Amino acid sequence: MTSIPTGDFSQVVTPTRVHRSLYTDPDLFELEMTRIWGQAWIFIGHESQVPNTGDYFTTNINHNIPVVMVRDKSGTVQVLHNRCGHKGAKVVEARSGNARGAFRCSYHGWSYRHDGSLLKVPNEAGYEGTGFDSSNPCYSMQPLAQVESYRGFVFATLSPDAPDLKTWMGGARDCFDNLCDRAPEGEVEVAGGVLRYEHQCNWKFILENLNDTMHPMVVHESIVKAAESYLDSLPEDAVEQRKEAEIIPPFGASYEKFEASGITGFPFGHHYDGGKTSIHADYSVDPDYHSAMVAAYGEERTREIYSFNTHNVLFYPSLTIKCAVQNIRVIRPISVDRFIVETWSFRLKGAPDSMLQRTLLYSRLINSAMGMVGPDDLEVYRRAQEGLASPSNEWVEFHRQYGKDEQRVDRTVGGGTSDLDMRTQYQAWQAYMEGTIFNEVKNA
Repeated sequence: MTSIPTGDFSQVVTPTRVHRSLYTDPDLFELEMTRIWGQAWIFIGHESQVPNTGDYFTTNINHNIPVVMVRDKSGTVQVLHNRCGHKGAKVVEARSGNARGAFRCSYHGWSYRHDGSLLKVPNEAGYEGTGFDSSNPCYSMQPLAQVESYRGFVFATLSPDAPDLKTWMGGARDCFDNLCDRAPEGEVEVAGGVLRYEHQCNWKFILENLNDTMHPMVVHESIVKAAESYLDSLPEDAVEQRKEAEIIPPFGASYEKFEASGITGFPFGHHYDGGKTSIHADYSVDPDYHSAMVAAYGEERTREIYSFNTHNVLFYPSLTIKCAVQNIRVIRPISVDRFIVETWSFRLKGAPDSMLQRTLLYSRLINSAMGMVGPDDLEVYRRAQEGLASPSNEWVEFHRQYGKDEQRVDRTVGGGTSDLDMRTQYQAWQAYMEGTIFNEVKNA
């Protein structure tokens, strides 16, 4: 691609379009890993994945930096660089487990406490008189620059300059509150396994698609028609079959219905569609669940919790959540044309098991590699990735409803079929890449 002047990315991002190199250039991808994934708050995991002392969960914070989330003996959840302070070997290889007593490197046996501090060096007498100082933090499994948890959801950042997590979330934090408040006990926990789904395309495609409401009635047309035909064939008393099939038709809703849902954008690239209504708004309420909610919150507060109804919520760049069906999708880039999506399901504490079963059913139908909706999206992502290799047009546009967005104190709102979500993301993309993303917060 054409060389970009230091600190100026206006050549590749404008208010209504981006250059195709954002999806195809491997050098630009590496810059994104440093300037976006190395600066933003990145979702690591949920506290319920490490309930006991020594429990751990490993992942990458970007495409190649391994980290481990672990609960230490004080009960604090740590996020550490998964790297031995001796020769640099990756210390924890398993995805999850329990490090009883300590972490131990499999190369030379250096061991570490659960807070990352160096515990023991084998045959340490050999270091006497060499100037080696075992108390120097450089020999520890070092913590990330900042680690915070919000209602059990653990984020970390490689940047010491990032604002605190709540500030970074901004008004989109309401969606985390709504997800957790839908539990009669006010808490959620990871339940079941993970659906891991590899996409052979650029990581930004899925984020753009989340609140793109101009595609569902086209991309998902065939599965929606099949589901509607199946529903028409069922007798009225086929309750279980209807419960499953009825998840699909909302994905083929009209332009008018999607327009009415609205899109809300926030600083740092976050956004959601819906709020007062979404494609999940007409889901029936389990009577046992409703009784538990009313017992916990009262009728008025329960209705208030139900009424905040979003579809997809993006915490840019790594996490999407669905409050109404209690699942999340985690984005993990691998290369310029490859990334992984992990779908995790949550149990609403205090809710009947039927609610978890609904969540698991939704995840299998929509987000699985063998599901009925996700593969439709993957196919168009693949076509876009291949098509963007063509230089016939250097730009990808997002003019829809440009100039009609309404600026409010802490957010931007627009019609549900607007490209507002794209504009929100790429304003943040440019600011991250130019290193100005946190300037407004610093100067406040």
